[in-house]
Amino acid sequence: MAAILDRYILDPTHIGGGGMGEVWGATDEKLGRRVAIKFVKFPNGVRDQELEARFDHEAKIMARLRHPGTPAVHDIGVYDDPVHGRRQFMVMEFIDGVGLDDIVAEHGSLSIGWVASVGAQVAAVLEAAHGKEILHRDLKPSNLMLCRDGSVQVVDFGLAVMHDPELTKLTRTGQILGTESYMSPEQVEQNELTVRSDLYSLGCVLHELLTGRTLFTGPTSFSIMKQQVGSPAAPVGRLRPDVPRELDEVVMSMLAKRPNDRPTSAREVHDRLMPYLSGTGPLLDVTSPEPSPVRMYAHAVSRTITSGAPAVVQVGPLEQSDFSRSDIGRARRRADSLVRDSQYDAAADVLAEVLAPASRVLAPGDSEVLDLRGHLANVLFEGGDYLAAAQAFQQLAKQLGDDDERAFQSRMQEAICHLQLGDTQLCLQIMGDLLADELRVYPEDDPRTLELRRQIGELEQSAGDAEAARITLTSLLDDLTRIYGPEHPASVRVLELLAAL
Repeated sequence: MAAILDRYILDPTHIGGGGMGEVWGATDEKLGRRVAIKFVKFPNGVRDQELEARFDHEAKIMARLRHPGTPAVHDIGVYDDPVHGRRQFMVMEFIDGVGLDDIVAEHGSLSIGWVASVGAQVAAVLEAAHGKEILHRDLKPSNLMLCRDGSVQVVDFGLAVMHDPELTKLTRTGQILGTESYMSPEQVEQNELTVRSDLYSLGCVLHELLTGRTLFTGPTSFSIMKQQVGSPAAPVGRLRPDVPRELDEVVMSMLAKRPNDRPTSAREVHDRLMPYLSGTGPLLDVTSPEPSPVRMYAHAVSRTITSGAPAVVQVGPLEQSDFSRSDIGRARRRADSLVRDSQYDAAADVLAEVLAPASRVLAPGDSEVLDLRGHLANVLFEGGDYLAAAQAFQQLAKQLGDDDERAFQSRMQEAICHLQLGDTQLCLQIMGDLLADELRVYPEDDPRTLELRRQIGELEQSAGDAEAARITLTSLLDDLTRIYGPEHPASVRVLELLAAL
C-alpha cells in the first residue's frame, strides 16, 4: 500500500470509525512507531465543508486537551487519495485497547469495582476537559477504550465544543448531533449544554456497565430521545441488588432530568465513585495483573503532594476517655479530604487514630466500628499499600463473621491485594477457601459463586496453570449451560476461555 505523505503506511483494514471519521492503524516509518490515522468521512462520498470544519475542530480540541486519559494528536494534514480524492487526516497516538461496548456485549455487567474505576477515570478526563471549557457531547461505551493495564482512554472528540467564537457555529440549525441512547435531555431539546450534560451521558454509561443493558432503547431514534426527556431511569438496585445503595444514588443523581439536580462537577463524581474502586481483578483477556509502568507512574503521582497542603499531618493521640461517636464522623470526613488531596498515608493515620479507642469503647461488632475498619482498608488499598490493606481486610472479615456477605467481599479484597503484590498462589488459595465457604452458604447456581469460579479459572489461566484452569472452567461451563443454556453470554464467555487454552 502506498505511503501517505511518504511516511505513514496504513494497515490492510481499518480499525473503527464513527459518523464523520474512519480510523486506521498505521506505521510511522519516519519515527518507527505505531499510530492511528483518522480520515474525514463524507456521506455518500460527497465533499462537505461543514464536516471538514468539524474535523479540523476535533484536531484542535484534542491538541488543546493534554491528559493521560486521551490520545495525543501528532499531526494533521490533507492527502490526495487516488480513489476518494482530497481527504483530511489526523495522526494520533495508537491506543491498544478494547471498546467498552464490545466488553459489555461479551461480558454483560461489570463488577462494581470495575464500574467505579471506569467512571472515576472518565470523570478525571472530563474534569480536565471542562477546565478548558471543552464539552465532549458524545460519551458512550464505544468511545471509551479499556487498555491492558486497566487504564481507560476517552476517544472521539468529533462532537466536542468549546467556547471559541471560531468553533461554535459548526452545526446546522435544527440538526441534533450525538447518540440518542446517551444524550442528555437538554441535548435532545437543543437547549444550552453545560458540564452537567456530559455527566448525564456518563451516568447512562455507568448504568449500562452495572446492568449489562442500555438504559433507554426503542424502535426509533425519536422514541429513545423521548424517553431521555420524559422517562425516569430505573434505579440500578432494582435490576442488580448487590449494588450498594450509595453507589446507586450517585448514578441516579447523574441521570436527573434537570441539570441543576445533577452533581456540580466531574470532580464530585470522581470523589463519590472512588470509595467503590476495589475488586478490579483481571477482566476477560483484556487486562493483565502484570506490573505496568503506567500504574507505577500513576501510583507515584497519586502519593506526591501537589495541593500545597502540609506533607505531614499532625494527629494528636486520642485517649479512650476523650472518645465519642462523633469522633468517628470527624475522622472519616478528614480522611476523605486528605484522600482528595492524594494524601493516603495521612488519611490512613487519621482513621487508625480513632479506630483504636473506638474498638476499645464500643462493641467489636458495632456497625460504626466495622464501617471505620472498611474505610481504613479501602484507603490503604487506594494508596497502594497492599500489604497493610490485605491485613485490614482480613481483620474486617473476622470481625464481620464467617457467613456475612460483607466478610466474603472483604476476603475477596484481601485476595486482590496479594495479587497486586505479585503473589498469585496466595491469591488463588484465599479465593479457593472463599469459594468453599460461599458454596456452604449460597446455592450452587448463585451468580456470586459462579462469578468467583470464573475469576479463579481466569487467574489460573493467567498464572500459566492450564490444566487447573481447564478443570475449573470445564466444570463451570457445564453448570452455566445447565442453568442458562449454551447461548447465554456467560456460557459463551467461558467457552471462549476454554478455546484459548
